[in-house]
Formats: sequence, structure tokens, C-alpha cells
Amino acid sequence: MLDPAQMSALTEVIRTGSFERAAERLSVTPSAISQRVKALEERIGSVLIMRGQPCLPTPTGQRILRHAEEVDLLEQMLHRDLGGAAPALSTLRVAVNADSLATWLIPGMAACDGILFDLVIDDQDHSAAWLREGKVSAAITSHAAPVQGCDSHPLAVMRYVATASPAFMARWFPDGVTVEALKHAPMMTFDPKDTLQTDWLRATFGRPLRPPSHWIPATHPFVEATLAGMGWAMNPEILIADHLATGRLVPLMPEAPLDVPLHWQTSRMVGKAIAPITREIRRAASVLRPFAER
Repeated sequence: MLDPAQMSALTEVIRTGSFERAAERLSVTPSAISQRVKALEERIGSVLIMRGQPCLPTPTGQRILRHAEEVDLLEQMLHRDLGGAAPALSTLRVAVNADSLATWLIPGMAACDGILFDLVIDDQDHSAAWLREGKVSAAITSHAAPVQGCDSHPLAVMRYVATASPAFMARWFPDGVTVEALKHAPMMTFDPKDTLQTDWLRATFGRPLRPPSHWIPATHPFVEATLAGMGWAMNPEILIADHLATGRLVPLMPEAPLDVPLHWQTSRMVGKAIAPITREIRRAASVLRPFAER
């Protein structure tokens, strides 16, 4: 069994990024934190912290952190089942896509008492990898098939609409949205993992297209850039509904949205412990389109 004091020291160093701040959190000296982490590293037989500004976990250190968080969650469930109060807040590390965080996820997290959320932002097509690698205990992902050792819960469909400002449409598509015009009209891409625009082009026109692109890795600035006429983009319908209603944004092809299924995958080890969280996350996702509408 791993020493709880050593585990706490490691956890706080990773969360705060500093031996000094970890010492403040645990009311001990930085020397004591260093000794505990070193003792744990010797016990594990591997370096757990990359010393620096900030201190970062090695892959093994990240796995130990997840283990510590899962133990805390299980202990919280035990206290709850016994009718007592949990001794402290537990942390749940979750991989989420930026658009979910910007639209529907916050109310679900806010409804969860006794939990501190540690969010990792990644594309919905890639977030399951964080579960597979043991770096998180839950993830919002587009993949329905459960990661090994996990359970998958269907959430809803995030609908994306290819949109642009009226001025952009007039400039780049005066004769309509054609393949030739799309080859030259600037589009926007969130980051290298974002394939929504190219997926839509392939699904709608049956061929791969690679238009010139801006790179804007933030959800709300992504919408603002669309409004400003910098380019066309796949934007979440739930986020731009008012802009569509007022005509500030217009769809390139109203009859061709792109629907992305979302699933909540959780580590089976803590599935029961975070069942209340799963319930709130699924409830929050009800503002999206149900799977039946796909």
C-alpha cells in the first residue's frame, strides 16, 4: 500500500506546480515535501516529477495522481454510503472538448457537490485517448465504444452549422457556395486536431478540399472571427442560435448540418462513486439534440 502522506505530497506538487506551494497547502516544509516525493519515487522505482517551473508529472507520476484521485472518490462514496460527510473535496480529472465546455457543460459540473474538476481540453475525437492512457477518469468523447476498463454513456448530438457573415458570403460566394469558390474562401480551424470543416466539405461535396485557413484555438473568439468576416467555420448551433436568428451569421448550406455524437465515458473503477456526476452531466447535455434527431 502506498503511503498516504507521500501520495498527498505528490498530488499537491502536481496540482500546484511547485514544492513550495504544495508545502503551504499541506502545512509542512518544502523539505518535507521533497523527502516524501523522493521516498515515493524510490518506492515506485521511477521518477514521478520533472522538476522545473512549473513542476510537471512524468507519465508514471500522472498515473499515480489518477490512482490517488480514484482512491479519494471511492472514500467519498464510502462516507456517503455510511451516512457521514466526506472528509474533504475530491478531484475528478476529465477530458472535455472546448465546445462542450463553452456551451452546456458548466451547469452540469456546478450541480455536483463535493467535487473539484480538473479539466483537460482536447478534441472530442481524441479525448478518449486520455482515458486509454490512464491520464483521466472520465471523458466527453465522440466514440461510443467503451475504452477498455470504462463504461460509455450516450449524451446527445452536438450539431454544427457551416456559417459565415453576410459580407463574407457576398464577397466569396457571389454565385453561390460552389466547390471552386470553397477552394479559395478562407475558413477557420480550431487546432491541428480539428477536422470539422474538412469533414463537412467531404460529407457535403463528396471530395476532400483544403481551403486556406485561419487558426483560432478558442471557442468564443472562433465565433467572433466568423462574425467579423474573417472566414467561414463550423460553429455549434447552440452557441450561434441568436446570430442565426438575427442574420448576423448565415449558413452556407442550410440543409447540410454536421452532427457529432457525444458520449460520457468513465473509468469502471470509479463508475459507482461518480454516478451522481454522471447523472448531472447527462442532464446538462439534454439542452443538445437527442440522438433520435440525427
